[in-house]
Amino acid sequence: MRILVTGRDGQVARCLADLADEGREVVCLGRPELDLTDRASIDAAIAKVRPDVVVNPAAYTAVDKAESDREAAYAVNAAGAENVAAAAAAAAIPIVHISTDYVFSGDKDAPYVETDETGPTGVYGASKLEGEKRVLAANPKAVVLRTAWVFSPYGNNFLKTMLRVGKDRDVLRVVADQHGTPTYGPDIAAGVLAVCEHALAEPDGAWSGVYHMVAGGETTWAGFAEAIFERSKSRGGASAAVEPIPTADYPTPAQRPSNSRLDTRKFQAVFRHDLPPWQSGIDRCLVALDGAS
Repeated sequence: MRILVTGRDGQVARCLADLADEGREVVCLGRPELDLTDRASIDAAIAKVRPDVVVNPAAYTAVDKAESDREAAYAVNAAGAENVAAAAAAAAIPIVHISTDYVFSGDKDAPYVETDETGPTGVYGASKLEGEKRVLAANPKAVVLRTAWVFSPYGNNFLKTMLRVGKDRDVLRVVADQHGTPTYGPDIAAGVLAVCEHALAEPDGAWSGVYHMVAGGETTWAGFAEAIFERSKSRGGASAAVEPIPTADYPTPAQRPSNSRLDTRKFQAVFRHDLPPWQSGIDRCLVALDGAS
């Protein structure tokens, strides 16, 4: 199986690259070789790589900046996603598109299911939602995977920020009224791979649609931070006390969903795959970071 992945330097792309082996080729391309805003570059990349499936984790992810940079966010997250899906469709190739919990308002009291009404509160979420719609319209063999709170040994993410800041501070104030599920990048990559394998084994496209894919369990950002420091301290790493605060004490240009919990039962039923608990991702990420240092 050969997989073409957009966004060469992103967390999910780099985690997918780590899954390459003798029977699985993973080709990650970014700008200028593959530019989501340039359909011709996508067509050329597909013609050159000749993949069996395309995975699109590339996105404009600057949530706060998007509020004042709407055009750029939509160019990548909506039009760009459509370009990738349409190019894959033209080559009769399925696409797996990565989306986000930000398509929801966060007002629901329970985990969101795929059929719940969407209602993004900011430009980032709105642009990603528009991208979902365009991907599904452009390619009859498309899977949209909504995930959340991604962390990994790569790039910038909450876990790495906590470890960095925790080295210099005794106490960190962290939001405690936003609920969701931290999801480890390599686990996302493994889930994507399960979707790719299913799509190629069942080429009728009956599996096309939207799915929620996050780790098991749930917590808050403060709870996530506490777990990070607990496990880091046990390994002789950075540690700090966590002071829980309300969202109102940490204002940002873009409003964050207070509830980012996603129900994954549909994903598990169709693709016969389940992501591990979020806590196990912390342990494996710390080991990976120690090995990289």
